[in-house]
Amino acid sequence: MRAHIILDNEIVKDIDNLVGKRRRSRFIVEAVCAKLSQMKLLIALKETAGILSGEDHPEWKTSEDAANWVRDSRKGDDRRLKGLKFG
Repeated sequence: MRAHIILDNEIVKDIDNLVGKRRRSRFIVEAVCAKLSQMKLLIALKETAGILSGEDHPEWKTSEDAANWVRDSRKGDDRRLKGLKFG
């Protein structure tokens, strides 16, 4: 789809200097996609903030508890991996 957008002359010059006139559209599409991904992630983070609580998961109540939980989980993963045979 084509869309008419208005950009400041300095922005267009900067884009052209960095990527060239022939790659201008691709650059703008990639920049817009990156910004959209960032905004969607921020929305998802705001919507899900606080859904896990220390009361629901006492093993994560403090940052120290959470770090211990991660450490213990990794040790368990390491033990399971050692028991696997590859090849």
